[in-house]
Amino acid sequence: MPEYPDIVVYIEALEKRIRGRRLEHVRLNSPFLLRTASPPISDVDGRQVVELRRLGKRICIGLEGDLWLVIHLMIAGRLHWKEAVDQSSRTGLKAVSIKSSKRDLAVFEFENGTLSLTEAGTQKRASLHLVTGEAGLRDLDPGGLEVFELTNHEAFATALQSANHTLKRALTNPRLFSGIGNAYSDEILFEAQLSPIKLTQKLTGEELKRLYSATRSTLTQWVDRLREESGAGFPEGVTAFRKEMAVHGRYKQPCPRCGAKIQRIRYASNETNYCPTCQTGGKLLADRALSRILRDDWPKTAEELGCPRRREVHSL
Repeated sequence: MPEYPDIVVYIEALEKRIRGRRLEHVRLNSPFLLRTASPPISDVDGRQVVELRRLGKRICIGLEGDLWLVIHLMIAGRLHWKEAVDQSSRTGLKAVSIKSSKRDLAVFEFENGTLSLTEAGTQKRASLHLVTGEAGLRDLDPGGLEVFELTNHEAFATALQSANHTLKRALTNPRLFSGIGNAYSDEILFEAQLSPIKLTQKLTGEELKRLYSATRSTLTQWVDRLREESGAGFPEGVTAFRKEMAVHGRYKQPCPRCGAKIQRIRYASNETNYCPTCQTGGKLLADRALSRILRDDWPKTAEELGCPRRREVHSL
């Protein structure tokens, strides 16, 4: 799922391309994408883009008349930009050549190009809302705090410890913190050298400071990396798995800090990646899928991973 760094870079790229431009028309190819009925989507036709804004993991396109198109890409949604093709005729008129793909859930036709929204897979979770004014935006806002608007670690700690949850769950809770998801929470916890299952109310003052610093530095570093990667182009390589990541998506690969094999916890369609040496004191966290099968044979430490304990065999 595109998270804070990805959304920031998406918005910066859109600022250069569509701010101040007229949105000619929105073409919807999926009946499930648009989640609002009023105002009608046709109301955006011909309106100029006046502002772009991030709302958690959502991209908000502000139009004349205080209308807002709010895009949530969810897990597999992606944006693509195509510049308009100048097909000037002898009369001096300009025509825009627009080609759409079967993958397009929606095409936003601007005077200078097209923005298309695609989604991989069969589970269509991406969404589009058309709302009016700040009140409409507030209805879509989960309310999580912006990490870079927090002036000190105390405010961060207050939000983090408002309930006693695991660090992984707290960091990815959109009602606590804005824009952090599965991938970058792994990277943050690795940087802070903290276990993903440590309870928030068990953190020491030093650990809270370390986590606050790691959250801000990790997100900043990845925004800078993605900016550099995109350059002057549109960000087409948005993914949750990057080779430069320390732990996320790097199961069984060596930890860049200590060389131990990265481990994981799998649940539903997600997984948490961590270094057992740097983050959990050498302990392996139970993988729900495998530990239920192996039971007593499930290794408890990184050292036991290569030689699981034998279960005693009782004769009948």
